[in-house]
Amino acid sequence: MIGVIADDLTGGAELGAVGLRHGFQAEVVVEGQPSGEANLVCLDTNSRSCGPREAGRRAGRAARLLRACGARWIYKKVDSVLRGQVVAELEAVMPQLAVKRALLVPANPALGRTISDGEYLIHGRLIHKTEFARDAEYPRLSPRVLDLLEPADHHPIRVGKVDGTLPTEGIVVGEAGTSADLRQWAAGWSPDQLPAGGAEFFSALLAAAGYKAMVTQPKRASPPGAGPHLFVCGTLSQSGRDFIRQARKRGTPVFSLPRDLARGGRMTPAAVEEISREAVAALRVNPGVILHIGLPQVREPRAARSLATHLVRIAASVLRRGQVGQIYVEGGATAIELVRRMGWDRLTVLREVTPGVATLRVAAAPALCLTMKPGSYTWPEQIRELACPTHP
Repeated sequence: MIGVIADDLTGGAELGAVGLRHGFQAEVVVEGQPSGEANLVCLDTNSRSCGPREAGRRAGRAARLLRACGARWIYKKVDSVLRGQVVAELEAVMPQLAVKRALLVPANPALGRTISDGEYLIHGRLIHKTEFARDAEYPRLSPRVLDLLEPADHHPIRVGKVDGTLPTEGIVVGEAGTSADLRQWAAGWSPDQLPAGGAEFFSALLAAAGYKAMVTQPKRASPPGAGPHLFVCGTLSQSGRDFIRQARKRGTPVFSLPRDLARGGRMTPAAVEEISREAVAALRVNPGVILHIGLPQVREPRAARSLATHLVRIAASVLRRGQVGQIYVEGGATAIELVRRMGWDRLTVLREVTPGVATLRVAAAPALCLTMKPGSYTWPEQIRELACPTHP
């Protein structure tokens, strides 16, 4: 069994889908013990928004659990643009595995996310000149990778080139401008170091270990057991706003949070009841509906998280009252809030729609399929078509 430690649910699902592509049976564990049936187990520590000490404690505990379950090796999944308590979690996992070096390769070149000369770029633009600079919780205000990471307590951090000489100890952030660079990093990895980073590096490690990517069947928009679909869009990214605008234009019912929340108003039980009742009524006569925040950009992290919580209260009410077969969630914080509110503790990975977008079966509600993606990713066309059909 291979273990993955992810700091949010979408990251765990993303790597579970990568494993599925390479022939693994993958599950994502939110709470409790793994089922024992999967040979790739992704533990979600839900630590992206924690302080360094608590994030480290959760990551260290996850490493101990995976080792006790027999993991042959463990991968530390981090946000591809290094949001969260990346260093604190690496430093907590390293002693659990008795290693002195972590190899951190967060870049995803296939998605335009690269690191060159110590700087992070998004499709060739320095990251602090993209919308990541406006992230409510972790604004990316410098292109320098070392500025994007918090200071380490116990290990030196340096940026390394793929053909350079690496130190024997510490945290090395590997530069990568192409998928070939990732394959070279993976070829040089050895079990005496903790591998960490994004989905593409994990895929390269599996390939280097001999797990070939399978030729997948044509991707369908709706997996088996499909029913009415509910979109829950909990981010304020530009791609998210474009998605909602297109859906409205095509006539898809869209429900937003009350406007007075942007002015410090309170989300009352009556408001939750009213919106969820209207959404359920819309589901009876439409193939799907969309719930989204629908408010101006929020800069304060706590306020931004509270909006996602309000949205999930409505979504949970709809799920308990309607006959939803498919749920599509945008944003890691929104996804984990919903999963925990519904009491779902384990998810089985069914398919990889596109890199970064995964569909999972809910163990506690097997008739329901959950598809999720990080907020900064774009929904693939086959899913956009569900929310924004081009025909009546």
